[in-house]
Amino acid sequence: MNSVSISAAAATASANGMSTRRVIGAYLAEARSECLRYMRAPAFMLPIMLFPTMFYMLFGIVMGRSEGADTARYLLVSYGVFGVMSPGLFGFGVSLALERDGGLLTYKRALPMPPGAYLLGKMLMAMVAAAVVILLLLAMGLTLGHVTLTLQQAALMLLTGILGVLPFCALGMLVGTLIKGQGAPGMLNMIYLPMSFLSGLWIPIAMLPKVLQQIAPVWPSYHLHQLGLAALGLGHGNVMEHFAVLAGFSVLFFVIAARRLRRYG
Repeated sequence: MNSVSISAAAATASANGMSTRRVIGAYLAEARSECLRYMRAPAFMLPIMLFPTMFYMLFGIVMGRSEGADTARYLLVSYGVFGVMSPGLFGFGVSLALERDGGLLTYKRALPMPPGAYLLGKMLMAMVAAAVVILLLLAMGLTLGHVTLTLQQAALMLLTGILGVLPFCALGMLVGTLIKGQGAPGMLNMIYLPMSFLSGLWIPIAMLPKVLQQIAPVWPSYHLHQLGLAALGLGHGNVMEHFAVLAGFSVLFFVIAARRLRRYG
């Protein structure tokens, strides 16, 4: 048995010997430290907040002012999904790849903490960042864009964004286990930008070539976009079907990534 396996076994045994209260405290402490670490990192938070809000300001408010209420709400959802994808892919994937290369995961395995606290902390961090993005876009839409939303619609959009980041956390986690730290940002950008375009976030699906319309359901961002549209009264598809597809993406990516983490650290 190698040193990594011994450390993992020791950490697991320590966690199993902890009381329920201490285990919950360990999860909360790790989640708090992850959220504080990234919230205090302008290089991480500023791009996540600025890109979707800047695009929404330009295309949704300035250029889309005369396009009608439905267009304003459509663009609000589109850039909301675009913003939600980023903390999941980059906050999870890039940091995991860098920390795996730097040996931080090996160090954490030797600590007396539950094995899942590290991943749960990153997941909660991504959910908090997604909530911040959606709240900023809602504030801009309601004030500058004069978008009319009920309290229920705004709450549903916020909930969709917070939960919708999870499939992209799982995808980022998978990429983080496959790619070296220095190559992770470039690889994730090659996933992030084409996926956004092919899901109808920049150009409505109906305006894309027929073949691209047919393969759009392959992307998790397409299904999250449809759920967001449904939350604001613009969707026409089966909500449960889109939810089930996103849940399937999340489980599939997470299981593959977790197996790689256990095998290769």
